[in-house]
Amino acid sequence: MSLDAKIPDGPLAEKWSRHQAGLRLISPANKAKIDVLVVGAGLAGASAAASLAELGYNVTCLCFQDSARRAHSVAAQGGINAAKGYQNDGDNVWRLFVDTLRGGDYRSREANVYRLAELSLRVIDQAVAQGVPFAREYGGLLANRSFGGVQVERTFYARGQTGQQLLMGAYGALLRQVERGKVRMLPRREMLDLVLVDGRARGVIARDLQTGRLERHAGHAVVLATGGYGTIYYLSTLAMGCNASAVWKAHVRGALFANPSFTQIHPTCIPATLETQSKLTLMSESLRNDGRIWAPRKSRDERRPEDIPDDERDYYLERKYPSYGNLAPRDIASRAAKEICDAGHGVGPTGRGVYLDFADAIARQGQTVIRERYGNLFDLYEKITGTNPYETPMRIYPAAHFTMGGLWVDYDLMTTVPGLFAIGECNFADHGANRLGANSLLQACVDGYFILPHTITDYLADDIRTGPVPAEQPPFETAEREVRERIDRLLAIRGTTSPRRFHRDLGITLWNHCGMMRNHADLERALADVRALRERFWRDVHVTGSADGMNPELEKAGRLADFLELGELIVRDAIARNESCGAHFREEHQTDDGEARRDDTEFMHVAAWGHAGPDAAPQLHKEPLVFESTTPTVRSYK
Repeated sequence: MSLDAKIPDGPLAEKWSRHQAGLRLISPANKAKIDVLVVGAGLAGASAAASLAELGYNVTCLCFQDSARRAHSVAAQGGINAAKGYQNDGDNVWRLFVDTLRGGDYRSREANVYRLAELSLRVIDQAVAQGVPFAREYGGLLANRSFGGVQVERTFYARGQTGQQLLMGAYGALLRQVERGKVRMLPRREMLDLVLVDGRARGVIARDLQTGRLERHAGHAVVLATGGYGTIYYLSTLAMGCNASAVWKAHVRGALFANPSFTQIHPTCIPATLETQSKLTLMSESLRNDGRIWAPRKSRDERRPEDIPDDERDYYLERKYPSYGNLAPRDIASRAAKEICDAGHGVGPTGRGVYLDFADAIARQGQTVIRERYGNLFDLYEKITGTNPYETPMRIYPAAHFTMGGLWVDYDLMTTVPGLFAIGECNFADHGANRLGANSLLQACVDGYFILPHTITDYLADDIRTGPVPAEQPPFETAEREVRERIDRLLAIRGTTSPRRFHRDLGITLWNHCGMMRNHADLERALADVRALRERFWRDVHVTGSADGMNPELEKAGRLADFLELGELIVRDAIARNESCGAHFREEHQTDDGEARRDDTEFMHVAAWGHAGPDAAPQLHKEPLVFESTTPTVRSYK
């Protein structure tokens, strides 16, 4: 398959404006004849659904939560990037573009990344107009702080609740359209299949999670905004309900899956303490603005951190990366923490932790200032651990977090299935091999508010005479029958092992062999283990209850069945990419001082995989990455 990203011609800074000017329009009267399905109601989905309805389309929005307010976007704590340059520190669109491109280790598209930076200028004004309570300086101007991988302050924030506040803004806009009758909001629905009619995405099969009833939803286009798949590692920073079923069903129906092995490990999470633990808690990267990360120089030092003098502490990020210090990018900071702990300098009962210390910041600025910036995060940490971080350093350790991989999309955010669009974290488009902090909320807003409404209009211009798409036609009937057969198959196994146990085993395998550091032997072992686990799952999973009514175990089993297939694709992609780049760190490819060594000759491409069946090898397609305005360089933060 030849992948056409549809990147516009012309100078980089003019590509989006020229492209947007050439997109076709639809009159208001004709928009009222067109139905769009939006799956997911987090920040990307809610903003897209509200924007499309505001334009006049008829929108049906499905989410598996009981309310769009509970979408996982609320968990994004630290902030959202925008190149406003308020701090007079030299920031601009070009610097945000370069920081993002370099942070992703030059494994993302130039044009997409520049558009992200360019549209960042509009996001903050949009959010303020919606009432998002960003932090402000004494004089009333919006405040900024830094995130990893940058040397400027461009991150706008609302204490440690930025994602929640942004989602509330989008949610308010969404409810306005629900009240107007332009959005039909359907909570507690889970998409279980994508329906194609004559090769185009025309609908979905969803299950009502309360009644168990299967539903058909038809439209002229389908927008997926279902987030990432970090919970495949079981222990992750994501909500336990986060999954990959919607994107995987789209992949099975023909949408290519790009760079699945590019999964980010976040460096500042509360370490796991119990074997039965099923969720990890993120401590915002914003804490690294004022907190200093260190480990004892003495191996297996069991003293209290307050009793370890400064000259016996190793501030290893400041030592190794003096230019960026504690704000080194996430992939680098995570690997550094693992290396310190592997060498025996970890802290806590498991030895898998380092300290995040605010003593110097409190002494310099006062506890009041620190409380104003991070108070809710400190309260959260104390509630979970029983330790007061104003008095004792936090203990942190890396954990699975964001996924840079996702459905392949072109410049218009459309997948390889005509009429199927993917926005936010469920596409691969903007972050390359590593995401910079505070760019996830930015991508969700930019995709939903400012890109999709224009590009989907160009696609839908051909449907103004199509008329309503009927759900009573053979492709819908076939898809619904296949969904029902799969549910019946899961319920009929009646094995001895719970879905949760299978998920935990899958997560352990991926974490140990395809996590922060990878090598060929471990990846081959992981591939065999995941295959064996998938075979055992279909023999031995035990799903209680029935398909009628609410059944969380059935939900978990269905999502896990998709995770097991995706897990195999993740490992295959990691094996095929025989280089180190960003979060994909192959131990065989590192410099003398332990940094990632890219291979731009062989791997300057997007790896987009096609589905060939659960037991067949996937098909690899490559989209070459071309850099016209920048020159890829060795990434260094020293």
